[in-house]
Amino acid sequence: QVQLVESGGGLVQAGGSLRLSCAASGRTFSGYAMGWFRQAPGKERDFVAAITWVGESTYYADSVKGRFTISRDNAENTVYLQMNSLKPEDTAVYYCAATLRNTILVHTRGYNYWGQGTPVTVSS
Repeated sequence: QVQLVESGGGLVQAGGSLRLSCAASGRTFSGYAMGWFRQAPGKERDFVAAITWVGESTYYADSVKGRFTISRDNAENTVYLQMNSLKPEDTAVYYCAATLRNTILVHTRGYNYWGQGTPVTVSS
């Protein structure tokens, strides 16, 4: 089992920045690709960004490309999501997820483990 715990969410004004963290514990973190998703009230959980095991590949949703950056520190078993130029439409609960497949996955069904989420609210 892998436990994922997100942190770093909060309230920020439009144009501001936040950095989300996702700390993994439990069985070895080795070999996992990781993803970030978000879910706004009344909407489905949408893909935001993903990164492979050593970070050689990353992928972003069009809506966040150029504003968000995913990274990871495997020594610390942590994945980050740096969010800049935030917009009100970025308001959502943000979830990190881990997949046993070391590949970029954009659908929720490909992920084996999920965190509990951290809320992000962007005011206009």
